[in-house]
Amino acid sequence: MMIDARRVVRNALAHFEPGDRILLAVSGGADSLLLAAATNLEANKVGIQLSALVVDHQLQNGSGEVALGAQKKLIELGITEAKISQVEVSSNVSNGGTEAAARRARYEALDAEADRIGAVAIFLGHTEDDLAETVLLGLARGSGTRSLSGMAFHVGRYVRPFLELTRAQVLSACKESGIEFWSDPQNEELSFARVRVRNEILPKMEKEIGPGISKALARTSRILREDADALDLIAGDIFASLADPAEIPIESISELPIAVRKRVIKRAIEAMGAPTLSAEQILEVDALVGAWKGQGAVALAGGITARRDSGRLTLSK
Repeated sequence: MMIDARRVVRNALAHFEPGDRILLAVSGGADSLLLAAATNLEANKVGIQLSALVVDHQLQNGSGEVALGAQKKLIELGITEAKISQVEVSSNVSNGGTEAAARRARYEALDAEADRIGAVAIFLGHTEDDLAETVLLGLARGSGTRSLSGMAFHVGRYVRPFLELTRAQVLSACKESGIEFWSDPQNEELSFARVRVRNEILPKMEKEIGPGISKALARTSRILREDADALDLIAGDIFASLADPAEIPIESISELPIAVRKRVIKRAIEAMGAPTLSAEQILEVDALVGAWKGQGAVALAGGITARRDSGRLTLSK
């Protein structure tokens, strides 16, 4: 199985040049340590430099020791540029809960370290199983196409070489290579929605519907991402053609497919500085164009107001 890990990492490294520096995100778990081991073996052959960051979220007793253990293993693997970053996870869990707060803190630490060392990419150890879980959670929340498209192989400077490997393959590769890893006890904590999906819902679906559910969800995610990318590209071209995004002629967008029109409207509102937008708010504003019945203005976040006025969709603060 190590051969598969090295193959997908080799494919990922082909996007970079000799002398580039890549930052590895490491937790001490099986996926991130295998990613570090495989990347180190392949990067050395093509002249790519590696650094690693172990993020200590400080959410569990002994997390510092776990981080030190992961750093030690990285050095043993040959990655000597390995740093630990302790992060503070916000106690305000209203916006997505502890999981989301920890994720935000982790990505902030990774971005800061990548900036500091001049890394051109950050490698993450997410697997096909992680992708399937993300899609299922998105379905449960009623998310749109972009959210359901889940994790991408390459977004910005974030790269996920293991997305075509299953968690079982990763564990087998670790066993085969003698890589000892830390098992996060929170991965068994059923108070977390993702853990319930991983340990209860997906296995139940595999049993009742048939094998291959995770692969089917991952495949669906990739198809939806292609669709979302195409729609975003079309909407982006239309948005760029608008003379004034705050004064959009109704006739210029009323006949657009709804999926494209909503994207144009969303971009226009975001250009006004709206901090957050819900699907319901976009739907309300779109109704001013596609389901006009004389309704009044729509109040949005950031003090922005959308109204239909003299044949135009007008946005104002």
